Parts: sequence; structure tokens; C-alpha cells
Amino acid sequence: MQRDAVATMIDQWARERPDLDASPVAVIGRLSRVAQHVSGELAALYRRFGLSEGEFDIIATLRRTGAPHALAPSALAGATMVTKGAVSKRLDSLEAKGLVERAADELDGRGRIVRLTDAGRRLIDEAMPAHLENERRILAPLPEGDRRELERILTTWALHLEAGTGATAASASHSDDR
Repeated sequence: MQRDAVATMIDQWARERPDLDASPVAVIGRLSRVAQHVSGELAALYRRFGLSEGEFDIIATLRRTGAPHALAPSALAGATMVTKGAVSKRLDSLEAKGLVERAADELDGRGRIVRLTDAGRRLIDEAMPAHLENERRILAPLPEGDRRELERILTTWALHLEAGTGATAASASHSDDR
């Protein structure tokens, strides 16, 4: 196997602090580094469509929910795993671009609903195939069997973390420059 920057880090820790087991860095460090690269590749594609990552996430969420492509801001926050404040900021930007509109909830006059506009639907319908092709390109170096195994492993890990049985947010915050 080729050596990467994480292997160098682990070797350095072994030399400097042989009493420490730095083996978690082999997974967490690489995961962090891969995530940085993937995020950059995804963001470049979103920019081609005039969107930020968060904006793409919002309009993709609205589109995949099906007609009438509308959700309450709190449901968007839950689906996109960001705070209501972050959703509000993204909605302000998307509304200014004419991609979403906010309206009173017809079922609950006190509530608000966010709806994908026709322009928003056209944009996400154009961007989504390009996004999926970009993801295929990013995954191309991995053989299909490895992709399935990685998906299985990540699903198991994500379910554990999402169930609240994993590391806390504070202790799970890692940097790859250990």
C-alpha cells in the first residue's frame, strides 16, 4: 500500500510518543482528509450552478420531498442537519435568487412553509444529474465491491452516531493535523 500523509503522522507519533496508540488517526485522519477533498469537489460543482453547498442542500431537499415541494423551515433544518438560523440565512439567499418562496402554511396559519419555485425546480433538475455524475467521478478510483463495503461500514457507524451512542460533538471534533 502506498504511504500517505496520515501514515507519516502515525509514524511521527510512534517515534515521538511510543506510549500512545495513534491507530485511530489511520481512520479518522484519512476520513477528515477525504472529506476535505470531496467537499471541495462538490462545492466547485455547486458554484457552476450559482449555489453554495447549503443552498444546493435546501433545494435538493425540497425537490426530493415530492409535490408540492414544500416544507416548514423546522423540517428543512432537521432534514439538512443544520440550525434553524442557518436554514433562515440560506432561505434568504435562495429567496433573493427566486429559487424558493416563503408563504403562510395553509394548514396552520401561524406557521410558515418554504416552497420550491418553478425556477428552483428547473435549476435543481439541471444540477442534480451533474451532481450525481460528479459523485461517480469522485468514487471512480474505488472498485464497486469496495464502494459497497465502504457504504456498509459508514452506514453502521452513522447509525451508531445518530442514535446518540457515539462520541459527543465536543469530543468528536477532530483535526487531521494531529
